[in-house]
Amino acid sequence: MQDIINNLPKLAKDKHKENKTFFSKLKKKPPKQLDYLMQELHEREFQQTDCLECANCCKTTGPLFTDKDIERIAKHFRQKPSQFIDNYLRIDEDKDYVLQSVPCVFLGEDNYCSIYEVRPKACREFPHTDRKKFQQISNLTLKNVAICPAAFNIVEEMKKRIKI
Repeated sequence: MQDIINNLPKLAKDKHKENKTFFSKLKKKPPKQLDYLMQELHEREFQQTDCLECANCCKTTGPLFTDKDIERIAKHFRQKPSQFIDNYLRIDEDKDYVLQSVPCVFLGEDNYCSIYEVRPKACREFPHTDRKKFQQISNLTLKNVAICPAAFNIVEEMKKRIKI
């Protein structure tokens, strides 16, 4: 798995132009059954992908924290939201709450998340490949294929299945 993770940024870079063109066309004319196809590809990929073997998303990027996320996680820690923010978060250039640093402070050596049951929405939905109206998040997907081997595989399969 580590070899795949190490090679992923280069693979994604090599495919970036092709993927960008594909997503540009997909945005203009999404197939009628796109949401169903994405659900199928996502489910198939995650039947064979074990995120605990990878956790590259947690090691290299951090999620955005919504107000609901902050309230839920602070409650889990029996803290006030302001304490949770002071301890773990910062405001980024887009005025969003993000982790103070990566890798994620809640990621264990065993790749398990210590706040898994209350983790942020962005973590629960990552890599967002089963999202409705998938074509609308192409820029996010282009970034995620360089981070997540499953997202990379899903996009590659997508290009085979959707002829644009």
